[in-house]
Amino acid sequence: MSNTKNTEESQDSQESQNSQSRKQTDDNRSTKRPGPMEVLRQARGQLAELTGMEAESVSSFEQTEDGWALEVEVLELERVPDTMSLMASYQVELDPDGQLTGYRRVRRYERGRADARRSGGR
Repeated sequence: MSNTKNTEESQDSQESQNSQSRKQTDDNRSTKRPGPMEVLRQARGQLAELTGMEAESVSSFEQTEDGWALEVEVLELERVPDTMSLMASYQVELDPDGQLTGYRRVRRYERGRADARRSGGR
């Protein structure tokens, strides 16, 4: 009988430890910062909400000391033919949690135009 009692106490102790371990894991997940893909999704969604323009692509993405920095391409003005539509590049800054802290348009261009090549003096 005492053997059965010890086994039950051992199982109760193990269940208690497992429960605490699960709680700690859940707590760590809730305080864990978002990964790069989640940051990209958040940035695109927040920029669209603020500007009313959907992001077509992300041309630059990097983690900084202050959070994240992205360059996002959006369609500003649709024209026919499509190659004449006006596009814009927005520099977007986010905090480490993926919340948008600022944005600004850094370039506006026609969809069908390539950047001019820079001459290196040769």
